Amino acid sequence: MWPRGEPAAGGERGREGSTQRGQPRGSRRRHRSLTAAGAAPAAGQPVPSGRGPASAPRQPRLLPPSRRMPLGLSWPEAVALALLALALMVILCRYLWALRWSLSRDRGSALPLPRGSMGWPFFGETLHWLLQGSHFHSSRREKYGNVFKTHLLGRPVVRVTGAENIRKILLGEHTLVSTQWPQSTQIILGSHTLLGSIGDLHRQRRKGIKARNMLHEFMEKAIQEKLQRNNPEDHSDALDFIINSAKEHGKEFTIQELKESAIELIFAAFFTTASASTSLILLLLKHPSVIEKIRQELLFNEMYQQCESCPVEHCLDTLTTQSRDSKRPLTCPMARDAHEDQSQPPGSAEAGSCQPNTPPEPTFPQNSPCTGPQLQAPSGQSCHCPSDISLEKLSRLRYLDCVIKEVLRVLPPVSGGYRTALQTFELDGFQIPKGWSVMYSIRDTHETAAVYQSPPGGFDPDRFSATQTEAVGRFHYIPFGGGVRSCIGKELAQAILKLLAIELVSTARWELATPNYPAMQTVPIVHPVDDGLQLYFHLLQPGQGREG
Repeated sequence: MWPRGEPAAGGERGREGSTQRGQPRGSRRRHRSLTAAGAAPAAGQPVPSGRGPASAPRQPRLLPPSRRMPLGLSWPEAVALALLALALMVILCRYLWALRWSLSRDRGSALPLPRGSMGWPFFGETLHWLLQGSHFHSSRREKYGNVFKTHLLGRPVVRVTGAENIRKILLGEHTLVSTQWPQSTQIILGSHTLLGSIGDLHRQRRKGIKARNMLHEFMEKAIQEKLQRNNPEDHSDALDFIINSAKEHGKEFTIQELKESAIELIFAAFFTTASASTSLILLLLKHPSVIEKIRQELLFNEMYQQCESCPVEHCLDTLTTQSRDSKRPLTCPMARDAHEDQSQPPGSAEAGSCQPNTPPEPTFPQNSPCTGPQLQAPSGQSCHCPSDISLEKLSRLRYLDCVIKEVLRVLPPVSGGYRTALQTFELDGFQIPKGWSVMYSIRDTHETAAVYQSPPGGFDPDRFSATQTEAVGRFHYIPFGGGVRSCIGKELAQAILKLLAIELVSTARWELATPNYPAMQTVPIVHPVDDGLQLYFHLLQPGQGREG
């Protein structure tokens, strides 16, 4: 209840409202503005300026709740703080990852672990290795030395270079180390089965199995004939060696074992032999003087194939067919104009001249119609070609043997091998813990060996001459590995390379079909990148390569 004499607020507002309702619209607007701004000061009173002590302090402008972060941080500040925390976490994880492998050292050995980096957690340095290729190992060898640790393909690995270090690994098979492949390789090889394949891959594998069965059927007939032969000394081949080798050790192979051995001998290590053949052609192309010396040696040993004159037209159809099938240009220089300039184009492998006392006649490739012990040319002339080259004849070609060794030294098909440490052992002042992987480097050992630094980085077959080989250690040159697990087919591979070199330098010259030499990739085996090694092959003209 209100005191007497004072009107109620509601009544006053009601009267005011009724008074305003009776006023014009413009008067009501002015009344509202005065009410909102407050009553004007009386005459003679100072007007507040807004800056004196009577005015209220200005409050800072705050972000709306939807844009505010915890702790009162702005978005840029929060992002910067998150990045800093992430960086610290990554550094901490990498430190703990390195510490984890440092603690895995054998505490029973006082030797330290090899220097090196274990990379990032779980991934190690696998991504660096895939992106950098061969530069990955060379850069870390320069930084850490011939023995360094890394982490590749999910396992700790010690990379080893140097003849003395590799000697200890290769001779320590079954005692210090055992052969091993990365887990990823084992998974890949294990999943390649006919049952687990589908589509085109399944059809290809079925065809491969059928082809193998056909070869087995043929092999079985050949084996039966050899076993029933009255005079086994008449002719010997690889199958005879397999049979006789088993008999020498008091063992008799079954027919199935002989078939499997023969098939494996035919197809085993196909890619590595193809890699070495490509390297041979490439390096001979770059060094034509080596071709000339090979021809001189063939002439000296009377192994430069001879074939009396056969009409060129007799060979053109075959050459055209070969060129069309291989999609590579194959030209026969003997069909060109006799007045054509014989100067060699850039990149040509034509070696120049060899000047024997009695130059033999030119020859043709073995798949040419002008080959064979006795072939009739259309004109009635006969082609007389020598008999097959024997291993005894190949062994007399000392310089060619040096060429093959130098090719395998400069571009070994396989860059290294894997082993697993069976026990902790010492290597170059460092400990190799039990269970760690050891990868010995063939390519790096060839590149860094002091005995091969004259001339440095050059292609010089003479470095393998008898006078210089005496000073070379056994494990400075290891294209086929060493120890009890050295390549069992190394003699066959070298014989194939020698026969390829003899056929090429005797019958043809070759040149690049591209402006530049292709770059060579070393993983998983040595091979030219992009479109491979593209070449033009030309048959030699009569007297070409034998006369100046």
